[in-house]
Amino acid sequence: MEASAESGNLAGVRHIILILSGKGGVGKSTISTELALALRHMGKKEQSVSLMSVGFLLEKPDEAVVWRGPKKNALIKQFVSDVAWGQLDYLVVDTPPGTSDEHMAALDALRPYSPLGAVVVTTPQAVSVGDVRRELTFCRKTGLRVIGIVENMSGFVCPHCTECTNVFSRGGGEELAKHAGVPFLGSVPLDPELTRCLEEGRDFMQEFPQSPAFHALSAIAQKILKETPAQLS
Repeated sequence: MEASAESGNLAGVRHIILILSGKGGVGKSTISTELALALRHMGKKEQSVSLMSVGFLLEKPDEAVVWRGPKKNALIKQFVSDVAWGQLDYLVVDTPPGTSDEHMAALDALRPYSPLGAVVVTTPQAVSVGDVRRELTFCRKTGLRVIGIVENMSGFVCPHCTECTNVFSRGGGEELAKHAGVPFLGSVPLDPELTRCLEEGRDFMQEFPQSPAFHALSAIAQKILKETPAQLS
């Protein structure tokens, strides 16, 4: 039975943002988490924000997921329909990597609630940019609006002097955004403190306001807020 935006458990969510990537290992879940925190602290009042990730439902998160497509798809639909999400300004959806059945299941389940769009995450390297190019094609074919591209792991912040060094490369995400005709939201550098906060369950956005990663994430969140100006009132 198709979900109903009037009666479903997402009816109280004002804006849904999907976080996508063309491949694993680009820090999509990190960006999802920190964007959710950044959005929460933005605006004249604290926003109500939650994070949806299929990994939250795994009974044994340390074990490999050996499921056929129908079981995974059913889990995604259950996550949308059976969780009491309540009243939220934003729901950030951390999707699985790639353009598989899980993507279609997530998009089909969320479509009745008119998602704001997708933030696509890449790293600067050419192999990642190539995979993200296919992710943009997925968005076009499914009619999912692209809010913009984020280039993650764009440099390394020294924990001693806070200078940012381009360990890998830089600019691949921005160049792709120009080529594809979609907004470039910004570059987020690697920061050991960010990694430590994620591992310890701490709020990086509150604890390290001087970090270049904080400024990058805040700027990206601000650009997303501009897509929904009513949230600033």
